[in-house]
Amino acid sequence: MTYNELADALLKTGIISDAWLNGAERFRLEPIILSKKTYDALCLAAEAIGKAYNELAQIVWNNPSYLDDFFHLTPFQKLMWLSSGGAWHTIARLDVFLTTDERIQICEMNSDTPSGEAEAVLLNQILQQENLLNPNEQFENAFCEAVLRCYRQSVAELKPLPTVGIVYPTDLPEDLSMIELYRRWFESRGMKVVLGSPRNLGRSAQGKITLFETEIDIVYRHYKTDWWGERESAWLDGEPFEDPDPLATELVWLIEAEKSKQIAIINPFGAVLTQNKLTMAFMWKYLDLFSAENQTAIRAYIPETLRLIDVLGKAVLKKNEWVLKSDYGCEGDEVIIGNHVSEEIWNASLEKANPNRWIVQRYFDAIKDDANTNYGIYLVGGRASGIFTRISKQATDYNAQCVATFLKD
Repeated sequence: MTYNELADALLKTGIISDAWLNGAERFRLEPIILSKKTYDALCLAAEAIGKAYNELAQIVWNNPSYLDDFFHLTPFQKLMWLSSGGAWHTIARLDVFLTTDERIQICEMNSDTPSGEAEAVLLNQILQQENLLNPNEQFENAFCEAVLRCYRQSVAELKPLPTVGIVYPTDLPEDLSMIELYRRWFESRGMKVVLGSPRNLGRSAQGKITLFETEIDIVYRHYKTDWWGERESAWLDGEPFEDPDPLATELVWLIEAEKSKQIAIINPFGAVLTQNKLTMAFMWKYLDLFSAENQTAIRAYIPETLRLIDVLGKAVLKKNEWVLKSDYGCEGDEVIIGNHVSEEIWNASLEKANPNRWIVQRYFDAIKDDANTNYGIYLVGGRASGIFTRISKQATDYNAQCVATFLKD
């Protein structure tokens, strides 16, 4: 298969519309083939850290003072967390790497609005090879069953076929393929699907949540929690956002509807905490609060992570040994890898970063031929359910190349 043939095959799905990004190929023809043993090890690590995050949520739920003292959450971020009852998970993606010293390292988890599902599933389907296992084959069933399970657990008056409202930033094109994939998956099971942004939410005369005036039973939330709340720059000299105010009305509607068991929200608004990268610094600082099993997992899989405010100005911050990350940056945004930038950029970044909102994470050398390989392991209901592999020269961002991944025994 040539690249043009791959592009045509992707276009014919009606889901992925462009196989190029800024003139560069978005996908790689040659798949990555992992041994099943290696894949199982990646999944085991991801599930272990998922358990650690679940315990972290319980620790913070039982000790809400951490919301101010450690995480410095804004009022509306705290509202999202405190309204969640500590619930945070339906689907997440953990960015997992194999290192040159034969370790598995997980540099972060997207538990808020994980993406890449369409690229992961469709690329594997198109490039499927005989005698190789497709680790994404059961992704659709696992995901849809998890969504329906959350619906059955959350809503009082159940319908045989609930209506799903997918709420996402309609002005951004990056994740439209994922939105279309989910729409097809839900509709193939007989569910009605409505698409819109938070601004298209409303309430019917009966007090039910609506999207474009259609009553919905499930809100699939692909609009980031830090966008629902107050929007503040992570930089001390950052320009203010054009839309800094919280989506107060729409947020309260959803919280009230969830509390009255009228709707299920996926992912729960509790993801506002677990999405925050300060959680990894919390794990390291308060390691003794975790179970012995989770302590072992944190030490093994999470690189040493510290809050910037705890180490700023100390000799520990040697440029080539650390990576600087903001609390809610994603897809490579607001990530400064000390080993890849000049002293001037590193020092300026430390000077301008709001120390309450950044972490430093121990740098590790990932195995690479000509690029870093990020094995994005999806957790659905706490279980590893698929993989989204990307390769990039430096930090994984929207310019990273997507690669099909298969397994051999």
